[in-house]
Amino acid sequence: MPTPTDRRDDPLLVARRRFARRQWARRWLAWRVLLGLVAVAGVVAGGTWLVFFSSVLAVQGVRVEGAEVLDPREVRSVAAVPTGSPLATVDLDAVKQRVERLTPVEDVDVSRAWPDKVRIDLTEREAVAVVISDGAVQGVDAEGVVFRRYPSRPPSLPLVRTTLRTDKAALAEATRVVGALPDDLRARVRYVSVATVDTISLRLRNGKVVRWGSAEDSASKAEVLAVLLDQPASLYDVSVPGQPVIRK
Repeated sequence: MPTPTDRRDDPLLVARRRFARRQWARRWLAWRVLLGLVAVAGVVAGGTWLVFFSSVLAVQGVRVEGAEVLDPREVRSVAAVPTGSPLATVDLDAVKQRVERLTPVEDVDVSRAWPDKVRIDLTEREAVAVVISDGAVQGVDAEGVVFRRYPSRPPSLPLVRTTLRTDKAALAEATRVVGALPDDLRARVRYVSVATVDTISLRLRNGKVVRWGSAEDSASKAEVLAVLLDQPASLYDVSVPGQPVIRK
């Protein structure tokens, strides 16, 4: 008669027990995978709701960096960022396009500053000269864009004098000339006269005149002029830098 020990060692019973354990292990693994997927789905759904639909990560303010010419309040007004909307849904490109319309803005970067702000980083235009328009002193950058007003003329910026024939292209050409001048030469310029794109001249602080022409080859013209200024003259013509002319 078989003993209990014999029954435990029965190969058939051992095989059945092993099969049952494997079946349970497979079922538990399947449940673990299912529970894991449910948990992940819950986290994703909760995160999506938190970021895109809830007020927890809503826009509470706009941070403006790099504004010196512009008033940050004006930038915020033009940016028109929808306060209270989920930060993740703010159209940053649309904000960027609105801010770029401000004349003093040369470049702008708009980003999200988590958890609740939009950040606007400005690069403003830099004045290389001033013009007098309607009695006001206005700064103009190296591309000829008039973008700001000054209460008085800054001593470090040369004046660009225009005529009735001076159009926007000619003004831009004149400011490109100013922008191309070495610092030491620019400091000696009292004002720049421009009528057309190729009739630009410099009046130096000592009263001497430099006939420059257009902005083409400005680097070469500046090098030639640096040599000519050692010679006494009332007029220096570097409009053709390979054939300079001086007049005493």
